Amino acid sequence: MTRFPLAFALAVSPFALAASATAQTEQARYADRARDHAAIMAMAGTFKVTFDMRETTPLVAGYTPYPAKLSGGHEVVRAIVDTPDHIVLQHLLVVGDGNGQTMVVKHWRQDWTYQPASVLTYVAPGRWRLRPVAERERRGAWSQTVWQTDDSPRYGAIGRWRYDDGATRWTSEETRRPLARRDATRGVPYDHYLGTNRHVLTPSGWVHEQDNAKIGSKDGRATTFVHEYVVNTYVPATDFRTAAADDYWARTRDYWATVRAAWDARIAAQDGLTLGEVADTGSVTAHELMLLADDIRSGEATTASAAEQAKALIRKD
Repeated sequence: MTRFPLAFALAVSPFALAASATAQTEQARYADRARDHAAIMAMAGTFKVTFDMRETTPLVAGYTPYPAKLSGGHEVVRAIVDTPDHIVLQHLLVVGDGNGQTMVVKHWRQDWTYQPASVLTYVAPGRWRLRPVAERERRGAWSQTVWQTDDSPRYGAIGRWRYDDGATRWTSEETRRPLARRDATRGVPYDHYLGTNRHVLTPSGWVHEQDNAKIGSKDGRATTFVHEYVVNTYVPATDFRTAAADDYWARTRDYWATVRAAWDARIAAQDGLTLGEVADTGSVTAHELMLLADDIRSGEATTASAAEQAKALIRKD
């Protein structure tokens, strides 16, 4: 009598087949690209934003959680790319300078891609790699890639939009991420986060929720120092100078398109990226790339000349 290896028997057992069928049904249940697209586009607009960050549970003896930090402002979020399979949302922070003038700061950017073949992930300080995504994993899923103010990367992850129990929400896989400025600038004992992101539509806008484990090295071993919960709340608002953000973008969008293309080219050529991190600005390129955009806005530089300098900076770093 022919005997089959145990692994083969398990692979074709009714239990394995049932589990596979359940997974496929689950993926099919949430694979509504048009509905997902509408959910992502609902995050575009003009908003009053509240940033609420709280370290909750210390996991190392003697570690004292950092006091809760609550801040806010106004943001304009524009869909600068909108296709059925790919959406790019650019955040523009609008703030007063204390002297009655309005300042616009190019803020973070989120790229959404349907059923991506790869996702750019953060693997270590100053290092990102393009992780291939298996067909089964990407079926019905969207990647979200988050970029810094200068369009250099922060992190990327895969997840699915769901609509059960009356909620519209996207939840990421657990994702390694670099430190945010709030931590990088104050000499903390950890050097990265491992967290889960959720984007949830609400009756009054949307929220970005984060569950973060803050991890570093202690006695030569990877150690979670504390857990953190972050809720960034976006409520539609028009009581601020939204036109200032649109003016900034109209003047600089061609420059930033060149910058994005230059980063994409370098990442594709290297199958990832190695780039120095800077506590205050995020990356070693941020200060110069942001200044070049300011020069375009003020008329001190042309888009063409600034774009050439930006490409050279990205290639050489």
